[in-house]
Amino acid sequence: MSFTQRLREIQSKQNSLLCIGLDVDADKIPPHLQSAENPVLEFNRQIIEATRDLVCAYKPNLAFYEAMGERGLASLRETLKLIPKNVVTIGDAKRGDIGNTAERYARSLFDDFGFDSVTVNPYMGFDSVEPFLKNPDKGVFLLTLTSNPGSKDFQRLKIGTKLLYEKVVQAAKKWNTNQNLGLVVGATHPRELKAVRKIVPDMPILIPGIGKQGGDLKSAIRFGCDSHGQLALINASRSIIYASSGKDFAEAARAEAGRMLKKIRQYLEAMC
Repeated sequence: MSFTQRLREIQSKQNSLLCIGLDVDADKIPPHLQSAENPVLEFNRQIIEATRDLVCAYKPNLAFYEAMGERGLASLRETLKLIPKNVVTIGDAKRGDIGNTAERYARSLFDDFGFDSVTVNPYMGFDSVEPFLKNPDKGVFLLTLTSNPGSKDFQRLKIGTKLLYEKVVQAAKKWNTNQNLGLVVGATHPRELKAVRKIVPDMPILIPGIGKQGGDLKSAIRFGCDSHGQLALINASRSIIYASSGKDFAEAARAEAGRMLKKIRQYLEAMC
């Protein structure tokens, strides 16, 4: 089964397009957890237990774990063991390097850590992406039009009659021979998201930028979903996992995730 097909089935069974980013800053761990043997792991455990029935995916950003050295990477491995198998894991690593190096990155993220999918930077071209695409049941999300303000510096540069991010979309469509390739398009670019979905009607789109970055959820659903109301992954991180800094942080995270999922379902119903 291809990654895209598996994602469809998971989104259908979970009745959810919500992806929670496990971007855990050790400095923001609630004070009452600081005395735990592994505060980051305990924080993640409670977040996952509180939200596991509300999501289709979890997305740890590797930078937050790499910054803590060996202990952080160990926390990441243990966190992945806690994530239920009926949802997708996305290793937000944004890797991108020459072929033989990319091969090692793919082996690390897929075989060693065991992620179901990863984010990849396509700037160096096809040979830097190809190693991640070899296994059809492993997914790849190409950075296309990101939600940060600096995305305009390069991603909107004009190349002939097309913008650079449009070239990425066109290339991704050609590279998607194993039906395991998706795109990253920020919710802060709704007009462009609509245009991208028209070009790739059957590819997954990871949509960050909801919440703290100001992306509009309704537009993300309207323009990011395919014709079946699927294949959009609506990512939220800080707005959910840091909904409270107190002892009720897990309950607050569930409440915030529940509110977002309720809105997602309402918008989907309005589209039908």
